Amino acid sequence: MGLQRKQIISSALSKHLSLSPEAPLGDLGEYDIKSLYLNILKSSGKRSPSKESEEVMKWISFAEIFPIDSSTCFDALSGLNKDLALNSVLLGNGLTPSEADIIVFSVIHSSVIGLSHLEREKLVHVMRWMDYIQNKVDFGKLFEKVLIEKGAFELQLQGIKGDAKSEIDTNAKKTVENTKNKEKSEADLSMKKSDVGNKSTGKKESAQEKKKPSETEAGEKDKELSVSLLNIQVGLIRKAWKHPSADSLLVEEIDIGDAKLRQVVSGLAKFYSPDDLTNRRVVLITNVKPGKLRDVMSEGLVLCASNEDHTIVEPLLPPEGAKVGERVSFLGIDGKPEDVLNPKKKQLEKITPNLFSDEKGVATFKGIPFMTSGGPCTSSIPKASIK
Repeated sequence: MGLQRKQIISSALSKHLSLSPEAPLGDLGEYDIKSLYLNILKSSGKRSPSKESEEVMKWISFAEIFPIDSSTCFDALSGLNKDLALNSVLLGNGLTPSEADIIVFSVIHSSVIGLSHLEREKLVHVMRWMDYIQNKVDFGKLFEKVLIEKGAFELQLQGIKGDAKSEIDTNAKKTVENTKNKEKSEADLSMKKSDVGNKSTGKKESAQEKKKPSETEAGEKDKELSVSLLNIQVGLIRKAWKHPSADSLLVEEIDIGDAKLRQVVSGLAKFYSPDDLTNRRVVLITNVKPGKLRDVMSEGLVLCASNEDHTIVEPLLPPEGAKVGERVSFLGIDGKPEDVLNPKKKQLEKITPNLFSDEKGVATFKGIPFMTSGGPCTSSIPKASIK
């Protein structure tokens, strides 16, 4: 992470916590965002509640991997926008910005400043949140003011009050009345039409009815493509051995926090020995339909990254702080995983083309990181496919 970004975070947190910006922190180049935050928090004498601290760490992980290159940051900002759709702030009750809000604001500010008008319109919740932060915290001249075009955003924000609300209500009533009058006129005209006209109308209605299933199918298609359908968990390989009848396969017993270990068959024998995998932490999909691979039952899929020609393959690596059995999450993407994926719907085949590692080796779905309580899951192979 760039030194300039650390300096901005340090200054912003110091202002937020009413610390002197000259407070001695040593060489900022030695810090990552987490250690920088903890040192500043210690200097302020403030201690976050353990639950809040855990949440702050999740947002610190987001800040750590946020792209420095502004041209590649829009996907990450879109994920943040979805997360802020239901929340006025990242943490807390919305009355006072949290340290997480300050850190993320500091990291994304320069990227948001560089966005086009059209891109900003697509990030209405991020823009509303940034407007709130910069009005709540006196950053002085640390940040250029992010200008919010009220006309473009105000109707999309909640809590409209007073005259603005009355005006909108009046306009809404006028619209309803105009619509009713228009419908009445159309109904009168319809009554005067000939049988030929009625047949024509019937054809139009029939055509509209035919369109409805297509719209439904499109919605179902989008749903099928969501990574939230997958139950992706952190696991620990307790034992591994060679498949009895297939040289390219290994069998692993994986701990995912349940009473019973889960048996998984993986095509890793060309790249790893059983000893290499024993006690290794992995990321796996646990709601694939169980089935036998060469007569050995498999109850999951270990996610692996590979280079373009598949000469290098390695299981994704969850961070040390991740808990065995915890579900991997994706910022801004909610939803309950399927109990068991349906092979006939080819859900896995539709989702995995969107799984890849970024230029830093962070595992992502469409650029949104695989997140755990300890940070993102990674690979030593940048820009790799994952499946």
